[in-house]
Amino acid sequence: NEDWNLITRTIMPLINQPEFVPGQDSKFGLGDINLSLFVGPKEPGEVIWGCGPVFMFPTATDDRLGTKKWGAGPAAVVLTMQGPWVFGGLAQNLWSFAGDSDRADVNQMLFQYFINYNLPDGWYLSTSPIITANWKADNDNRWVIPFGGGIGRMNFLGKLPLNTSAHAYYNVERPDDFGPRWTLRVQVQTLLPKSLFQ
Repeated sequence: NEDWNLITRTIMPLINQPEFVPGQDSKFGLGDINLSLFVGPKEPGEVIWGCGPVFMFPTATDDRLGTKKWGAGPAAVVLTMQGPWVFGGLAQNLWSFAGDSDRADVNQMLFQYFINYNLPDGWYLSTSPIITANWKADNDNRWVIPFGGGIGRMNFLGKLPLNTSAHAYYNVERPDDFGPRWTLRVQVQTLLPKSLFQ
């Protein structure tokens, strides 16, 4: 409305999961879809912020790629732009409330800080690691803390803004028993501003 914006953020992860043990097949497919709804002021000033709920849907195409649980929780985002720099962070916590009773309950925090440096012609350098904590796990297997960065570009597909990027991260902290040492993240994000529909 005149005072508030609703910003939606939908993540539909395509995951390639290598074998955990010898003889186990790798899996590729869709993971659990996450939908965040952020409400924030329409005229935010130097600091842009939003908060609202996040939902998790059990859409994984294989047991190893998802939780088989429905989940919900709070989410918040804050950022500021200073010249060519963008600084911010996003935080959420999900609790499962329904789903496969044979699967473990979910109580998971996600925090993603992001630092972008904008270059000419829509290019940018960035770091935006996804830090997670599984509050159901013991201390040695709770955290995944990546370190790294990548490059991206804002472009247009007709009138549709398109953000593409590639990042590589080394997990300086990960569960003892499993978890990748490295993560390669390739993203394609479409942005649907209100002006496209007017």
